[in-house]
Amino acid sequence: MTPMDLKLIKMITNHYWIRTNGSDKVNFNGRTFFNKFERVDKMLSSSVIKDHFDKKIEVAHSLIRPGNKVENIVFDYNGRDPQRFYHRAQLMLREEGFINFTAYESKSKGHLHLYVHKGHTTLQEGYQIAKSLSTKLSQKLPTQWKMFPNPDIPPEFNILVLPYEVYAKERGASWAKHM
Repeated sequence: MTPMDLKLIKMITNHYWIRTNGSDKVNFNGRTFFNKFERVDKMLSSSVIKDHFDKKIEVAHSLIRPGNKVENIVFDYNGRDPQRFYHRAQLMLREEGFINFTAYESKSKGHLHLYVHKGHTTLQEGYQIAKSLSTKLSQKLPTQWKMFPNPDIPPEFNILVLPYEVYAKERGASWAKHM
């Protein structure tokens, strides 16, 4: 994967999250979560990303920007048929008017992160869009994904592990003329 492929995500680079052996307990809305990632308040540099790609460390990035803004709505798919999932999601996203999205392969086989590049969006609107897209897609497929941003988890848990490879990308120009 090239650095340009990662730039499509528009990650927050002034900090990152690294997987640790320990886990802290976090109580949120009457539920207990176990945090396996620790925040590192340093720049997300190319050497850190290289160590992640070499699988020496596991690095995650935040989805929620300062000022409660989000750039991406993300499907975190962990099912058995990523090709079918991507095909259905691609059709649904086009139908809903989203023309820029990228699917990335994660660490395990069949695990995809589908980033819908929305642009500066308020966190509340991001929650609503994520829920709406998930509901529409669940009418066509069994739900084998999580949506981000997610209001049911603490804000510091709205993080995703950096992807390893590009699965597919859509940049609207090729088919937008047909809409």
